Amino acid sequence: MALTLIEEIAATLGDMPDKERKAVVADAVAATADCKWVPNAGPQTEAYFSQADCLLYGGEPGGGKSQLILGLAFNEHERSLVMRREYGDLERLIEDTLKIHGSRQGFNGSPPPRLRISDKQTINFRAAQRVGDEQGTMGQGRDLLGIDEATHFAESQIRFLMGWVRTETPGQRCRTVLATNPPLTAEGLWVNKMFAPWLDPKYPNPAKPGELRWVVSDEDGNDEWVDGPDDVRTIRGKVIRPTSRTYIPASVKDNPYYAATDYEKTLDAMPEPYRSMLMGGFRTTFKDADFQVIPTAWIEKAQARWKPDGGKAFAMTAMAIDPADGGKDAQVIAARFGGWYAPLNSEKGEQTADPAKAFGHIMANRRDNAPVVVDVGGGYGGKISLRLKDNEIAHVAFNGAGTSQKKSKGSNVPYANKRAEAWFTFRDELDPNQDGGSAIALPPDAELRADLAAVCYDPRALQVRGVYQIESKEDLRKRLGRSPGKGDAVVMCLSEGNTAVKRAARGRAPLQTSANVGHSHMKRAR
Repeated sequence: MALTLIEEIAATLGDMPDKERKAVVADAVAATADCKWVPNAGPQTEAYFSQADCLLYGGEPGGGKSQLILGLAFNEHERSLVMRREYGDLERLIEDTLKIHGSRQGFNGSPPPRLRISDKQTINFRAAQRVGDEQGTMGQGRDLLGIDEATHFAESQIRFLMGWVRTETPGQRCRTVLATNPPLTAEGLWVNKMFAPWLDPKYPNPAKPGELRWVVSDEDGNDEWVDGPDDVRTIRGKVIRPTSRTYIPASVKDNPYYAATDYEKTLDAMPEPYRSMLMGGFRTTFKDADFQVIPTAWIEKAQARWKPDGGKAFAMTAMAIDPADGGKDAQVIAARFGGWYAPLNSEKGEQTADPAKAFGHIMANRRDNAPVVVDVGGGYGGKISLRLKDNEIAHVAFNGAGTSQKKSKGSNVPYANKRAEAWFTFRDELDPNQDGGSAIALPPDAELRADLAAVCYDPRALQVRGVYQIESKEDLRKRLGRSPGKGDAVVMCLSEGNTAVKRAARGRAPLQTSANVGHSHMKRAR
């Protein structure tokens, strides 16, 4: 492979005198003599020499993503962990590894596979098909974490694995390489948030490809972009130093090995929408799941309608809280002004275990006597609901497992429970094809978009029982690696929020404006 690169370099020297050209080639041969692998000129070389602690590389097929990880493992690192989501997908990676190695000497194919290159160098291969499987690597330090097709993983898996990138060898470089194509499902949308300066078109200070940006991350996976490596933060009494991230795009056009074949034609011949999804970088829209409740395009249109001051003309209509009770999931509070949603309040950690603090958050943000919806499923919100009751604050205790008395709009299909009713009601309000269009305006929050796009209904329940039943929060938690708390809070704030508004208007907690009631108010909020 090195000779091929040297030949490529030589071809670019043009009309350089023969003696000088031979000297350049000789220098290149000498410089790469000890390398089992040499990067291609262009993005792969830029990625190879990037100083980022965490590198996102790729964005399209054929850019040499897997090879970059393997090349770094052979040339630059002592202990490497190379991962795919499923073990079956490791087969090609291992095959390429042994090809670079030149033999099977030092290779142990028993799960988990491992190649001992020398006394100081090891490449370990692992998979983490289910959320939680990644914890099998706990305590196993590695100075290179290379995750191939990273958007197949849940965000919680990625962040957990990054927590064990370390070394005891002085001077040994540590890094994470996330090599991947764009996400094909909502589960992979975390990448747009984690690399927002490069991938989020609305990020206020966009970064250039390869540019280092610095970030502080707390133990709950919340990122704060800071000014540089010395811009430390103290979070919960712990001093956290920034780490660097960057994104370097690459495509088949940057890979001379594929450029000499018909692979690009093969990619061009892929059926839609997969071709556009894979060839359009990280800003393309993935294909909706077959039984997805809310179309992704509707969510994106609602986020495109959002303006920072969109709620100024209206009183607060309703609030909703999805509590966490001190667990690993985030506590989320949503507030709605007609059809306009304020940026969501989300926090994790021990502070969410105290219902008095949750009640304090509600009271600090509540306006206009707005009623409050509390998710009491699982028992987490019961104490908050009791405090609201004791303080005579209009509220609705929402239990997704409760019985629904309603049927779907148009098809007249019953709902299996209140959770299904709430999500399909929100779907109806997002429908841009309804009379007058949709009035819902959602904040441009990548996690919210992922939550709303992730929920699917069960086709078997529709076929066998004749009801709409959607995934439980527990099933979604297993699939996403987290609770869809932002999505649930937003949905409750509309469907149950309207119910709470009407109850408050009839009860002892009157609202300050009659315009807060129900669907007609949202229509005027457009």
